[in-house]
Amino acid sequence: MLVAAIFVVFPFCMLYAAVSDLLSMTIANRVSLLLVAIFLVVAPLTGMEWQAFGWHLAAGATVLAVTFTLFALGGMGGGDAKLLAATALWMGMGIELLQYLVYASVYGGLLTLFILIYRRSPLSVYTGHNLLLRNFADKSVGVPYGIALGIAGLMVFPETALMKWALAQAAAG
Repeated sequence: MLVAAIFVVFPFCMLYAAVSDLLSMTIANRVSLLLVAIFLVVAPLTGMEWQAFGWHLAAGATVLAVTFTLFALGGMGGGDAKLLAATALWMGMGIELLQYLVYASVYGGLLTLFILIYRRSPLSVYTGHNLLLRNFADKSVGVPYGIALGIAGLMVFPETALMKWALAQAAAG
């Protein structure tokens, strides 16, 4: 059950956040809350040392402080800020967090560039009413950055301590 929770919850939340942001330009609070709650329950049950657990908490708190500041300054959406912090909790204060932030930045930059080009193209006039493309075409909304956050999270997740533990358990048993 514990292994299944690790295999399912994080990837599902990343996919849900990406699709939700694509379709509605929102990431529900329940996604970030679920990530935090499951991590707080699951991590100690995997035998994660308390020092490592503390570093994971520090990663989440640090990212929350930075992203909350960016949100307060109008630099990012609240859902993105909370998702980043909840994801950082799963990554921990290590290379995985750095990889996640770099991937999210690169994918977010590419997504933003694509959207800016798309919005200025005649193509957006013809395809902008499509359910999947309407927020890309709408110049009055921002960038659904949850897409980049979700993709980055899914890319780095296999390297996290929890996923490595779950894979080892599945292989052993």
